[in-house]
Amino acid sequence: MKIYVCFSVILMFLCIFFISGALSELERLEHPVTKSDGSLSFLVVGDWGRKGEFNQSLVAHQMGIVGEQLDIDFVISVGDNFYDDGLKGDNDTSFEASFSHIYTHPSLQKQWYSVLGNHDYRGNVEAQLSQVLTQKDWRWFCRRSFVLSSGMVEFFFVDTNPFVEKYFTDPEDHTYDWSTVLPRNKYISNLLHDLDLEIKKSRATWKFVVGHHGIKTAGHHGVTQELVDQLLPILEENKVDLYINGHDHCLQHIGSDGETQFLTSGGGSKAWRGDIQPWDPKELKLYYDGQGFMSLHITHSQANFIYYDVSGNVLHQSSLSKRSVLL
Repeated sequence: MKIYVCFSVILMFLCIFFISGALSELERLEHPVTKSDGSLSFLVVGDWGRKGEFNQSLVAHQMGIVGEQLDIDFVISVGDNFYDDGLKGDNDTSFEASFSHIYTHPSLQKQWYSVLGNHDYRGNVEAQLSQVLTQKDWRWFCRRSFVLSSGMVEFFFVDTNPFVEKYFTDPEDHTYDWSTVLPRNKYISNLLHDLDLEIKKSRATWKFVVGHHGIKTAGHHGVTQELVDQLLPILEENKVDLYINGHDHCLQHIGSDGETQFLTSGGGSKAWRGDIQPWDPKELKLYYDGQGFMSLHITHSQANFIYYDVSGNVLHQSSLSKRSVLL
């Protein structure tokens, strides 16, 4: 009788657990740690896919040089992977013209982890998520939202596009592929729930969130208020170290000591000269209105990030520190 009662109680709690949606549905994957000291190095580029034009090829060349110097483990793309309207299908030659034929340096023959930007949603989203592209170029990995673990770092990739109200109410004559996003409110609610759950259960030394749209930015698009209202509280509550994004075609670092740092790397091709909005100079550590990219080198005690322009010149570098935890 006691065994039956115990079993019934356990079953009841399991049912509540599953029905309440307490299990995250975010795909999880791991990138192996290859360096003997456990450190991690990677590049971040966004808003790039223009078939080599608008200095995309020059940025790619410098990425290759820096990638070799740092012995990078992988590359992160923060969206707007293919202009102007994403891919038409998984056989769209824009994939090779904007990706495979551009990022050819030996150091860039590493895994690319990508999220979608608003321009990608103007095309066939499923094409970018397709295994067909991975078969064409093994480096390509793109999902809407997922979790990537690599040693002492966990990355939480977030699909920020459905948060933006104007894409649904005032699409500016653009057609977006919302085929598997609707109903929108449920999609966003589930995503926020899963993200919060994954960050809370993370035991990683460093926690980085990656999305396309900016939360704090002095760039052309300005802050994405929907993310300020819905995503920022999760970052703050869970003490996320970095929020990394693109969308604004610039290089940017905004942050205050002891808080989440906001890093924009949207200079992969076309940039917007002289397009900057007012921001507190105490927080705005860098604003560069040209092409370029960013590198990060992570150890157990430090996260170092460097911004480079289209010629490979260092524009800005900064770091975060963690105190060693003695067990």
